[in-house]
Amino acid sequence: MPRMTGDRYFAEAVHAYGTTHVFFVPTIMLPAMAEMEDMGVRRVVTHGEKAAAYMADGYARASRQPGICLAQTIGSANLAAGLRDAYMACSPVIALTGGVTAASRYKHTYQEIEDFPMWEQVTKANFHVDALERFPDLLRQAFRAATSAAPGPVHLEMAGTHAQVLEGEAELTPFWEERFMKVPAFRPEPEPDAVRAAAQALARAQRPVIIVGGGVIWSAAEAELVTVAERLQIPVATSLNAKAALPDDHPLNVGVPGTYSRWCANRVVAEADLVFFIGSHAGGQVTTNWQVPKPGIAAIQLDIDPEELGRNYPLQVALLGDAKVTLQKLIAGVTPASPRTGWLGRVQELVREYREESDRMRHSDAVPIRPERICKEISDWLPEGGVVLSDTGHSGMWTGQMIRLTRRDQRFLRCAGSLGWGFPATLGAKCALPDRPVIGFCGDGGFYYHLAELETAARFNINAIMLVNNNYALNQEKHLFDAAYKGRQRGRATEMWYFSHEVNFAKVAEAMGCVGIRVERPEDLRPALEKALASNSPAVVEVISDVDAMSQRAWRPA
Repeated sequence: MPRMTGDRYFAEAVHAYGTTHVFFVPTIMLPAMAEMEDMGVRRVVTHGEKAAAYMADGYARASRQPGICLAQTIGSANLAAGLRDAYMACSPVIALTGGVTAASRYKHTYQEIEDFPMWEQVTKANFHVDALERFPDLLRQAFRAATSAAPGPVHLEMAGTHAQVLEGEAELTPFWEERFMKVPAFRPEPEPDAVRAAAQALARAQRPVIIVGGGVIWSAAEAELVTVAERLQIPVATSLNAKAALPDDHPLNVGVPGTYSRWCANRVVAEADLVFFIGSHAGGQVTTNWQVPKPGIAAIQLDIDPEELGRNYPLQVALLGDAKVTLQKLIAGVTPASPRTGWLGRVQELVREYREESDRMRHSDAVPIRPERICKEISDWLPEGGVVLSDTGHSGMWTGQMIRLTRRDQRFLRCAGSLGWGFPATLGAKCALPDRPVIGFCGDGGFYYHLAELETAARFNINAIMLVNNNYALNQEKHLFDAAYKGRQRGRATEMWYFSHEVNFAKVAEAMGCVGIRVERPEDLRPALEKALASNSPAVVEVISDVDAMSQRAWRPA
């Protein structure tokens, strides 16, 4: 076996697994970073650990392979906080940090506390690396855990504040497992009896609907989803994680259901007599806190994780397996359905009513600009293969409701709940997809979180576009402050959710080495997006929007 340092082993592993970028805050494993110098791996130094985690997350979701982020001991808690979103979104991020040693534990070593337990809540697996000889097998296990079954983050805590355990030499065999370089690592097949039962239940239903989750995207099962829906003539509601699973103009697509939803999608799900969850946890957001569909509805669920089957809705049929393989089995076992003319007519009527209603604002010429119009312009402009990333809150609501993806190979990646994720994740996604147009959508409140990463984007020439929906406020909070003040805000209330009008993000972007474009009129939106894309530089498109524009609240049954 060859003798090498653990740092050299890690550098070779990163290269062998096909990882093009690692995201970190120094100082951590600097000898490994030096070893990567001639391997073509970009070492992206960020201005904060959470940003590094979000970039690795965006990279992982865009590439469908593990993203890697690192921090020394003092940054471990910040890095763990950044993994919360990856954990909620089932994103395969591998985090490596420094940690305590047996010699330093309990002695008040500078910058050192016991960080390890906090990682338990935001990872699939959490490992100590206390001996150099254990690093190869635990690193391989990290890739296995991150990419197998439902993907997710994994943490390795290495002994020493900046992983000094890896600086020694040992006999370390370079051994890389190709299976665990991408998601999914395995494609388990469902039980034939379960597939037959699902086919029969779907054939019997009068008003079935499919609710699609992120598992379809991780499995790359979009084509199979469309085939099932078309063959059985079943309308499809796409969670935010699966918004791009089929084109928005497909006649069976009813839009995003749940709390960040198009009301037509919730209406369709509420009127269904059978719901087929595919790769979805059936969690609170996609079901409007388990009100849509109603409790007790007939349900089928397909998931790769047995613990998710029936967690939130009792099931007629549980399908355990990979989404792509399971849908292929279902396609082979069903016959084309007779047209559900009445049901599909009702579905398409609701979708048509929604589109007519939303188009009034999507075509608005109002100044300040309406967010609906911003989303329309992104929809009209985004080229084939373009990728949209959305921050959470109002950004998720506006993009989920109003952006329409109709061109080939377009993708949509959404924040699972951590405001501020949008900008760093957009940079990470662009690192993974350098040849595709990548645009992020966030509000000014979210953009402020990681404004310093403009310098990172410029330094590494990460040519993503960030559209900032700037209303100088956290206006999503307005109704909360109205309620807190018993219906009438007074005194200095607005300073808790208004921001300064003096800040010009376009000028800030230019000062930090990026392209900055400010848009104040709707007719200037499309030229701004064209200019940003043509610049071949990191770009911020700052759009001044209406602070009184509120996204529609989710439709619920009376």
